[in-house]
Amino acid sequence: MMKKIFSICAALFLTATVFAQSPEKMSYQAVIRNSSGVLVTNTQIGEKISILQGSASGAAVYIETQTPTTNANGFVSIEIGNGTVVSGDFATINWANGPYFIKTETDPTGGISYTITGTSQLLSVPYALYSKTSGSSIPGPQGPVGPQGPQGPAGAAGSGGFTHYIGKEFGGGVIFHLWKDSLGVEHGLIVATTNQSNTEAWSNVANVVIGTSAQSTWDGLKNSNAITGQAGHLYGAANICLNLVSGGQSDWYLPSIDELSLLWHNRFNINKTLSTISGASTLPISAYYWSSTENNLSTAWRFYFSDGGATYTIKNGTQSVRAIRAF
Repeated sequence: MMKKIFSICAALFLTATVFAQSPEKMSYQAVIRNSSGVLVTNTQIGEKISILQGSASGAAVYIETQTPTTNANGFVSIEIGNGTVVSGDFATINWANGPYFIKTETDPTGGISYTITGTSQLLSVPYALYSKTSGSSIPGPQGPVGPQGPQGPAGAAGSGGFTHYIGKEFGGGVIFHLWKDSLGVEHGLIVATTNQSNTEAWSNVANVVIGTSAQSTWDGLKNSNAITGQAGHLYGAANICLNLVSGGQSDWYLPSIDELSLLWHNRFNINKTLSTISGASTLPISAYYWSSTENNLSTAWRFYFSDGGATYTIKNGTQSVRAIRAF
């Protein structure tokens, strides 16, 4: 009896044909293993892909089949919207009327006896697909001008009353987020100037849940300490970050999924600065980065820098690692 080992519903991006009135597509990638955990390599497999609306058990608005071939690492990549249609029309899916889930069914022998099944929520919808169904792009009429508000107090040096700015080289790296607390004290997040790894597991403890102490979407430091404090933990992405000494700083940690989202949204300003720092490496346009946010006993969240999407995958899989710190 086969069982689901690994399923990625992550790399969502539109091909250039979207503006030529051709069917839109999005990428799906997975690593296929059999029930013994052995990679299914260089083999034609059968795939059935369903787009479900509303929930993981919702109605299928689109179904197609494909027969791709895995590579020497068991990796397979297909374009959803380019297969043999079973039902529905991919081009008419209203992405604004979500949430949507992707269900994958796989036959490792290349037939239609699907024995590997997985369902994941699509947490990031391609902008061009969403905008097609999100309403008119014609702006409405200009509203009336409101009364002028009172003059605020003079701010400190820097943009918006901050003494620092996003994209500033500071504190051993580059600032990518700023905020002030209730007392008006300025704080920020700093990204390291280089990756710490491109092929690191989340943790060597791959099938034991840590729980809420490692599942914060915003507190990466708390998550990182919980990961490395788990019984049996020997190595992993959080361990690399917590042990990092870089730029004269030693308080680095593995970012949470929300902190990675902030980093991705400010990539333009960060990369402008990183490109001027000797020995630094810019944030790539296409890479998966581990977050410190656990999903369940066997998976953790990662962030895809191609489309800004968050997905989860197995803890002993390998992704890129980039440390951050706070001030």
